[in-house]
Amino acid sequence: MKKIFLAATLMLTMLFTGCGGDDASKPAGNADKSADIKKIVVGLDDEYKPMGFKDENNQIVGFDVDLAKEAAKRLDCDVEFKAIDWNSKEAELKSGRIDVIWNGLDITPERQENMLFSKPYMDNRQIVFVRKGDDLGIKTEADLAGKAVGTQSGGTAENYFDSNKELKDSFRELKTYGDYVSAFMDLENGRLDCVVCDEIVGREALKEKTALEALDVTVGPVTEFGIAFAKDNVALRDKVQKAFDEIIADGSAAKISEKWFGKDLLKK
Repeated sequence: MKKIFLAATLMLTMLFTGCGGDDASKPAGNADKSADIKKIVVGLDDEYKPMGFKDENNQIVGFDVDLAKEAAKRLDCDVEFKAIDWNSKEAELKSGRIDVIWNGLDITPERQENMLFSKPYMDNRQIVFVRKGDDLGIKTEADLAGKAVGTQSGGTAENYFDSNKELKDSFRELKTYGDYVSAFMDLENGRLDCVVCDEIVGREALKEKTALEALDVTVGPVTEFGIAFAKDNVALRDKVQKAFDEIIADGSAAKISEKWFGKDLLKK
């Protein structure tokens, strides 16, 4: 009887072990898949220079790309960059086709309803660009009064000017352009006193527009960039945030910012 009892006990043990393995008991979905990260798929707009874009060798490079690579290194996992339809970014995250969006994405209340965000890592400002050597006395946005100001048509700066009639009416002239390339060209040629432009775009333009310089003057409200995750993917968000906090703390992120922008623009 003892032998029969032991045999029966062994069979029951094997049966329950086979049905209760670790993976079988785990729920499916984004929230758990980050427990053992092997690869992170980063979704991005691959034409957003310098955050993420294709270089002359058709390789995806950029500021956010370098940050994501460094974070993946700290997590000891691979990273893949995938161009997505920007209008479908929430659906791309929700479906699991990508794990994160790391691409100069503004944190807004509307997006927070559908996506989970990291802590803000960078301010996105509208700032003033002028010709080197011009002493226009621009220290605040109020000092734009009496100036010929250029900006992009339909952009953040124009929207702000339209909402601030008193400031707009103080300009000698407001000229809008289909793109910032044309605006900077007119600034170089003396047809404008200054250009008000997204700081990220403007500082990238300065790499070629050596006759121009940026003033540390903020125009309008400041927005913030964040890394986005699927709404239920708290575990992955926390792991990536921890890795990102490390590269901020040890100065690695500052070096990446200096490489792309010439200064440390990251929030501490």
